[in-house]
Amino acid sequence: MANASALTVQGRDRAGKGAARATRREGLVPGVIYGDNKEPVLISMKPRDLFVEMHKPGFATQIFEITVGKETQRAMAQDVQMHPVKDVPVHVDFRRIGKNTVVTVAVPVHFFNEEESPGIKQGGVVNVVRHEIEVRARPDALPERFEIDLTGLEIGDSVHISAIKMPEGVAPTITDRDFTIITLAAPTVQTAAEDEEDAAAAAAAEGEEGEGAEGEAAEGEDAKKEESGD
Repeated sequence: MANASALTVQGRDRAGKGAARATRREGLVPGVIYGDNKEPVLISMKPRDLFVEMHKPGFATQIFEITVGKETQRAMAQDVQMHPVKDVPVHVDFRRIGKNTVVTVAVPVHFFNEEESPGIKQGGVVNVVRHEIEVRARPDALPERFEIDLTGLEIGDSVHISAIKMPEGVAPTITDRDFTIITLAAPTVQTAAEDEEDAAAAAAAEGEEGEGAEGEAAEGEDAKKEESGD
């Protein structure tokens, strides 16, 4: 389950694009905390602090205890807007968590025990159909990730959502089918012998085309001689 992570930010007095630009000129990222039927709280924070949190595993499911002045609020990152060129955060939205809050979140999928899969040992390739699984849950019940054990997986096998044990209170948003998460496909890389066979076949085909062209050229010359009376 997600553990709360402390985050200290600064309060802001003014809203609007002009105020947000002024905050960025100060070297900070503007943001807002909203939800739970309470007034939004305008904030700003250091870009590095946000950037570090964004690159930790499970950022989408992380619960933050955000301290603004003397008040601490529990929230989750709802949206981070990035600069289109510089790829740095320019605005962040946090959604406040109340006792009745239910969120829809994409939880990442992690695979382990690849060395225990006979299919992978034979050269099989893991085809990931879903890198994330969207679920609905109370924030406190959200796992950081879903783990899939590849032990015993053979070429041609698949892993479906029914193989994942969901924590209590967590449910996938897709409920009308047992959708696929991964499949183990046969290897597609050719062997050296197959490469040599393909090269030989291509060379033979080119030779046949060359012989055909030479024959056509000879026939053309003979026809010209006949027409000229030579």
